[in-house]
Amino acid sequence: MTRLAIDHEYLLSILDELLKIPSPTGYTDTVVRFVTKQIEALGLEVELTRRGAIRAQRPGKQTAGARAIVSHLDTLGAQVKYIKENGRLEVVPIGHWSARFAEGARATIFADKGGYRGTILPLKASGHTFNDEVDKLPVGWQYVEMRVDALARNKDDIKRLGIDVGDIIAIDPQPEFLENGFIVSRHLDNKAGVAVMLAALKAMQDADAETPVDIHWLFTIAEEVGVGASSVLTSDIASMIAVDNGSTAPGQNSDEFGVTIAMADQTGPFDYHLTKKLVALCQENEIRYQKDVFRYYRSDSASAIEAGHDVRTALITFGVDASHGYERIHTHALRSLAELITAYAVSPVMIKRDFKETSSVKGFTRQPTDEARQKLSPAVKDEVLNK
Repeated sequence: MTRLAIDHEYLLSILDELLKIPSPTGYTDTVVRFVTKQIEALGLEVELTRRGAIRAQRPGKQTAGARAIVSHLDTLGAQVKYIKENGRLEVVPIGHWSARFAEGARATIFADKGGYRGTILPLKASGHTFNDEVDKLPVGWQYVEMRVDALARNKDDIKRLGIDVGDIIAIDPQPEFLENGFIVSRHLDNKAGVAVMLAALKAMQDADAETPVDIHWLFTIAEEVGVGASSVLTSDIASMIAVDNGSTAPGQNSDEFGVTIAMADQTGPFDYHLTKKLVALCQENEIRYQKDVFRYYRSDSASAIEAGHDVRTALITFGVDASHGYERIHTHALRSLAELITAYAVSPVMIKRDFKETSSVKGFTRQPTDEARQKLSPAVKDEVLNK
């Protein structure tokens, strides 16, 4: 058994601190500084890309064939689309989420002169004025607006406050940590994944764990808009595991307990051999797990592959109820994920051919092909099996 003990209190305290930091895509400088400080406190050096994606490298026995673990720091949010004559703001979403979950949200708008508080409301918000018309209003971003908590009765008032088109709006997370282990909050996607990674790193540092190859700890800043890990990987990374949320909605096999291993998302199957290895590690280390397939989902893995990185990718998730809404998770899943990361990091490299970016067919991986094997002639079968 190779999994390491996870500091549960550290994991929860880091998650609590992360949730307090607004970080919608495009407004991530503060959370980047916070996570950088945490990684440095754990003894690793940090480097940032131009826009702020984080790289931290924990040395292993060799550099070639390095492994990467990745989560994203950015969350959903909103942005000012238009300033209305009545002083209200038309808004558009940052990332893909429903206006159904925006109605009633408390939020902060970041303007040049400072932050202003406000509420996102339906266009017809007063029951005493509109009666049942409130309930008949369709759901959509064109049917909500932001009311700023300042003297802002018209467009000129808004301009005097320094609020303008394009200003970013952070949605309050409203977190609750319950005694039974459930956590309810917005933005658990993916503040929880970041906390899991930091807790796993702490466990490895506390145990002075040795790894066969370097482990790269990556934190991206634009996953919610599809950019993700497109430009944060280095050429020596052979495999990458994304840590993110998995939907526990009806028709899905995800769970709020244990690790949910994604077999595929809307971009296609994850790497066959890497995913098999993660399943085996769960079995060997007695980590509860289940598998799932996500039809309307992409992660840092997709952006890395689409950007041309030739790496094996996998996705491990904590089950989330009501993803991209008022999300709920359980601490059992977070601890399980951190344990799996530590078990993976110290596990031996099975595909040593991956130490090089390209090589001959010698040592290339095999997948079960019993039916196809039976159809081969004896001579061809011998050639294939003994390559």
